[in-house]
Amino acid sequence: MLLIGLTGNYGMGKSSVLPMFQRLGALTLDTDKMVKSLLREKPVLKKIKGLFGNDIFNKNGSLNKKKVSHVIFQNDRLRRSLEDILHPLVFEKIHLFLSKSKCQDKIIIIEVPLLFEGGYENSFDKIITIFSQEEKALNRLKKKGIKPLEAVQRLKYQLPIEEKIRRADFIIDNNMTIDQTRRQVKIIHKKLVEKEKDGDNNRPRNLQ
Repeated sequence: MLLIGLTGNYGMGKSSVLPMFQRLGALTLDTDKMVKSLLREKPVLKKIKGLFGNDIFNKNGSLNKKKVSHVIFQNDRLRRSLEDILHPLVFEKIHLFLSKSKCQDKIIIIEVPLLFEGGYENSFDKIITIFSQEEKALNRLKKKGIKPLEAVQRLKYQLPIEEKIRRADFIIDNNMTIDQTRRQVKIIHKKLVEKEKDGDNNRPRNLQ
């Protein structure tokens, strides 16, 4: 089994590229979806309420994610405290998935937006960084209804994409057409298949 971390900065195309790997036969996990699931669990909501108070909750008891986003990108301490609640639970889910997986000869690709920021490099055998020009990322986010100011605030809390490129084993340039991106994904997937067959897992893996 080859465990791959897929990362990149906000709006640069991680969620578009992950299904491309899936269609080629890789098993994929989206940590953003895991977080969304966790944010519906009562024990997690209780911890979040203890951290933020009642103001970020809707009348029906659900979390108001827009309010949460507004608060955490204005307050670095609260943002890190929320990450301290959620990140260990995400890795528990990953552990559970891997322990139940019978696909020991498979490539598993996990999308982790804050992979480098969280110090999770040693959790993976290889790392892929997706990148695009910031202007293109902002335009993608704008189409999804995310205001440029909010997007820029989020990008501010992430490592420069140049640093993520430098520290990756593979990179995907997502500035071009979807077909050009897909071709890069195919090339990387082929290399990963070869590495998995050769047992080339040269990064010590230490899932946190």
